[in-house]
Amino acid sequence: MSVEAAQGVLTVRTEEDIVASRQKVRALAQQLKFSLVDQTKMITAASELSRNTVVHGGGGQMRWEVVEDGIRRGLRLHFEDQGPGIADMQLALTDGWTSGGGMGLGLPGSKRLVHEFDVQSSPGQGTRVSITRWK
Repeated sequence: MSVEAAQGVLTVRTEEDIVASRQKVRALAQQLKFSLVDQTKMITAASELSRNTVVHGGGGQMRWEVVEDGIRRGLRLHFEDQGPGIADMQLALTDGWTSGGGMGLGLPGSKRLVHEFDVQSSPGQGTRVSITRWK
């Protein structure tokens, strides 16, 4: 995989950007030879987190990087916004809870789809969610 494809940034501000983020993650997962199930899990998590970035964070960016740990390779995604932040992280990670009109599956659902999940947020400081899936 070329260095250019191994890391990058995509702006996530519109519905079209959400679609573009899914397409980028699909291409990267295919290049890494993820199984179809693993591709689908990573694309679904990326879609949920991209939508959160737009809807709740007012837009931001998705950064990606191909990561290695010994003989393992994986894909790590970072979703960052400068929105209002998450006031109650425990509540936000609870299945069924929603701050909007959604189903409340975004953060907890995304967490279940990946191997590593980290979220950093505080009111007024925006949110950063990092996810990793290993092949």
